[in-house]
Amino acid sequence: MPCLPFEFRRNEMYDFDFTVQKNKIQSLVEEMDNNKIEIQKKRIQSEQPFIDILATCRLNEGIIIVHKDEEKLLAEKLFNSDKKITLFIPASGSGSRMFHFLFEFLEQIDETNQGEIERFLTHIEDFAFFNQLPFSFQNDLKNRSLDIEKLVAYILNREGFGLANLPKGLIPFHKLGPFTLSPFQEHVVQGSLLNKNRISIHFTIQQKFENMIKEQLTFLAGMTSHKYQVDFSEQNRETDSIAFDNQLNPVRDKNGELLTRPAGHGALFENFKQLDADLIFIKNIDNIQHYNQSVKSVKTQQMIGGMFLEVQEKINKLIDNFNDADFEELNFKYQLFHPTTMQLSEHDKISLLKRPLRVCGMVRNEGQQGGGPFWVNNNGVITKQIIEKSQIHSQQIRFVIQSSHFNPVIMVCEGVKSRNDIDIYKDENTYFKVEKSQQGKQIKFIEMPGLWNGSMANWNSVFVEIPSETFSPVKSILDLLNPIHRA
Repeated sequence: MPCLPFEFRRNEMYDFDFTVQKNKIQSLVEEMDNNKIEIQKKRIQSEQPFIDILATCRLNEGIIIVHKDEEKLLAEKLFNSDKKITLFIPASGSGSRMFHFLFEFLEQIDETNQGEIERFLTHIEDFAFFNQLPFSFQNDLKNRSLDIEKLVAYILNREGFGLANLPKGLIPFHKLGPFTLSPFQEHVVQGSLLNKNRISIHFTIQQKFENMIKEQLTFLAGMTSHKYQVDFSEQNRETDSIAFDNQLNPVRDKNGELLTRPAGHGALFENFKQLDADLIFIKNIDNIQHYNQSVKSVKTQQMIGGMFLEVQEKINKLIDNFNDADFEELNFKYQLFHPTTMQLSEHDKISLLKRPLRVCGMVRNEGQQGGGPFWVNNNGVITKQIIEKSQIHSQQIRFVIQSSHFNPVIMVCEGVKSRNDIDIYKDENTYFKVEKSQQGKQIKFIEMPGLWNGSMANWNSVFVEIPSETFSPVKSILDLLNPIHRA
């Protein structure tokens, strides 16, 4: 049931008719549901909104390079800062897709999964979970006498490790001496290195795994003798989208309740807005390096954090004491705005400077799946945005081919809890239309504008090139065999 904008309390001074009040509340809820259905149905019926791309962002054309000597100064600026810092990590995603080839192997062997299975078994001792297998399994594996189906079932199913039933953040990624570390543990350890003071780390999770996560973090605190400030939240169910069938009728479950689906990572913008911090780092849960390989990643995050502080300071000075020469110098160095912005009035330039700020790392495009940095036209206003491939019309696909950089979701953003205007910088028309199969039936639903896409569409953005070593996502368990994940 949606959260109502008031709390119903009993007042001893009056004799309320609670039945009447309950009926009024139920009527209000039904009205809210009907409005939500109509809005989302219209979006399903409409064509997928596409972005009007003008050009790709390239080096010195929307993406800047930081020189080595400046990198160090910016990293130190963040490390020594007394600002309140939070690391925001979406971590509710399932780990089942990491084992797709194992599921396929159990169903039917083909050339593709056979090769992946062979690589998996050849390197089985290199995976962090190996030492947690029963000794009998370990011995049989070393002797090549273990039944493969039995091993795979043990790894995947609840009767064994049950790794396929866990969120990706709980799966053992790395070995560090005698210990194994999960992404939850490694993000906490590496995140704590960003600043000399204790920073907070916020994970969005599925509540049913909260105790398991806390157990891992308690173990980590004992292992390192450090105290960490960690908290959690769930994706707000109020943001879930309504599922429609092919005839665009809302789908209902066996109890007659509306069938809903999580509305993508854009729904986490509500969680993000509640964080009490001056600056917030965003990073994906599966993008974490082995601790012994993490120095470059930590230094890079410190660098973009220091750049955020530097740009924010210069913007605040300009707002207090504006002049065109300093505005042009700021834009020349950080390429915040399109050159056409120089033609605006002083009032409009100051209004631009007051928008929320973020600094986003960009790595060289090596064929990765996902979004990238582009110059876009939004009702005559040219801005820089991070665009997903699904938002790009086929007639503009050449821009994807021409793209030189990729968005690895390593960014630092302004904390916005104290801003009452933050939602006006969202582009509600950048939602995603999704079709999926659920229990054998095709359903359609809407995903909200992405957390770092449409939800931040009209933010001031600095795009800066960062090393490719900082981007090492684990989409398959086999990715953990890459050097960046090894001691």
